[in-house]
Amino acid sequence: MEKAKVHEPEISVEERLRALYGLQLVDSEIDKIKTLRGELPLEVQDLEDEIVGLETRLGNLKDEVTNLEKSVVKKNNEITDAEGLIKKYEEQQKNVRNNREFDSLSKEIEYQNLEIELFNKKIKEFNFLIEEKKLVIDDSEATLADRKTDLENKKSELDEIISDTQKEEEGLYKKSEKVEAIIEERLLTAYKRIRSNARNGLAVVPVQRDACGGCFNQIPPQRQLDIKSRKKIIVCEYCGRILVDDEIIKEGHL
Repeated sequence: MEKAKVHEPEISVEERLRALYGLQLVDSEIDKIKTLRGELPLEVQDLEDEIVGLETRLGNLKDEVTNLEKSVVKKNNEITDAEGLIKKYEEQQKNVRNNREFDSLSKEIEYQNLEIELFNKKIKEFNFLIEEKKLVIDDSEATLADRKTDLENKKSELDEIISDTQKEEEGLYKKSEKVEAIIEERLLTAYKRIRSNARNGLAVVPVQRDACGGCFNQIPPQRQLDIKSRKKIIVCEYCGRILVDDEIIKEGHL
């Protein structure tokens, strides 16, 4: 049997506005902590991605060198086989019965000598590619070592900042979750959307000097009275931020 849903008591518009502004204060403090970290998290991520890319490239280069070395071994074996055939044909020439057989064996010897020349040419090409790739591997390994050192330093720097602010940040996140719990989902979703679109992360702003505290466009007197009455949620018609009056700002606290 399905349990009956428990309906939370609906809070007033004024309470919603106070909760939203309280949430904004907490989130702004979290933003400040994240600002302390600056570009470090992105730099760490970029270095990690670059290291993965370099390691993949190194792995591919080493595989290519291994394959080329196998090709050199194969060609050397083919040269040995060709030399064996030449000796065999030369021995057979000593026992030929006519010039036709001698000429036929001579052609086979000539063909095997041409094959040996081709094999040696291929070996030379493979060895050149091996040396070329080994130089690239050396450069890549040096770059990889540098990037790993950079990553270690960046991570150490980031860990130090996180360590200094972790306790405060955890406390703020708990406060944020607590405040979010009393705001209806639709309003909370709107707040988060506005925050994500705002360059400074401000979704709830005061009216200051008759203007929106976010985009600084003028707010008409009647609309300012509506904001002070706290009868409904009012947003700036220019930037879409939620507007609150001075009293809520003065009473606002973390």
